Amino acid sequence: MGKLNKYLIKDYLTIFAIAMLLITFAFTIGGIYKAIDIMARGISIGIVGRFFLYNIPYSLAYSIPISALFSTLLIFGRLSSDSEISAMKSSGLSMWQISSPIILISIVLVGLCLYNNCIVYPSTTYANRKLIKGMGVEDPIKLLEEGRFIREFPGYMIYIGKKNKNRVRDLIVYEIDRDTNEVTGSIRAESGIMTVDKEAAELKIDLFDVRIEIPDPNALNDSSKTRYVNARNYPIRLNFNELLGNKNISKKRKNMTIFELAHQIRNMDIENIQLSEQDRRIELSRYLVEANQRIALALSPFMFALIAIPLGIKSHRKESSIGMVMSLGVMFLYYIFMILSDTFDKSPHLYPWLIPWIPIVLGQIGGFLLLRRAN
Repeated sequence: MGKLNKYLIKDYLTIFAIAMLLITFAFTIGGIYKAIDIMARGISIGIVGRFFLYNIPYSLAYSIPISALFSTLLIFGRLSSDSEISAMKSSGLSMWQISSPIILISIVLVGLCLYNNCIVYPSTTYANRKLIKGMGVEDPIKLLEEGRFIREFPGYMIYIGKKNKNRVRDLIVYEIDRDTNEVTGSIRAESGIMTVDKEAAELKIDLFDVRIEIPDPNALNDSSKTRYVNARNYPIRLNFNELLGNKNISKKRKNMTIFELAHQIRNMDIENIQLSEQDRRIELSRYLVEANQRIALALSPFMFALIAIPLGIKSHRKESSIGMVMSLGVMFLYYIFMILSDTFDKSPHLYPWLIPWIPIVLGQIGGFLLLRRAN
């Protein structure tokens, strides 16, 4: 049994290492292009190397589960096609004994993924943002991402529903008092166009179909005393000199460790007291989706191993092409749920943070049943 385990582990780790290198490289291609662009600006090779290395942990969050799936399918497909599975079973070994080394490795990979997804890659993506900002190459327009509240610009909190290059839709701008951190007014617009004036260090947003809300400073809690002004056009000028001089970049959800996400979730009402109840519920939903996606993604190597073992045996093919096709099929079914949770993260009544767990639960149940049947 010891020799058999060594044989399976050696083959599995060899295939896994090759697959992870190739898949990680594929995921980092975008980072390579960005690194080349940064190098063309005259930045030192040391900084460019750090930028590239900071991108690797994020790529590993996806390449490790995919490599585990592909490696398990491939090795058990080969064992089945060579009749080695039948020989092992005829010698008195059960499928649970045969597959136990691979399942144990998948549990180890779950631990590595949990550490990477919850601690390492959020920290390195944040370090990359600070690195880019320190080089002065970050485009202010890129700071305004759709679907989240942007707090980078002092005195403002901005939300963009949709963004296409420099055009935005469904935009909300809250004007924040810097001393009291209270909302002094809000602007809602159907659409807008953004331009950058680098000489004046200004980000210009020309808004269209605008509704301006100006609360009475003496009756902030009385909405009946709020004045409303409608306008066809309204310009906003955001000075980013102060933004570029501030080294403390506010963290996006992707940049937060699991502990920071948990803090934000627990203190959502306190941290975002200036938002309406509906906006706070949306923000809470988006943080919950982010946290649950990371943990569910980290657990996927174990689920993939359970599914891939019986599927690999059933394929009865030696060629790696069948393993690749089956891997793509399983990955598509899994990641479609991740996409769905992102799609509905602004609809808290649909509980989108539970969607990433659907393939994990169903996959593990299905994997155990298939393994039991194969046994």
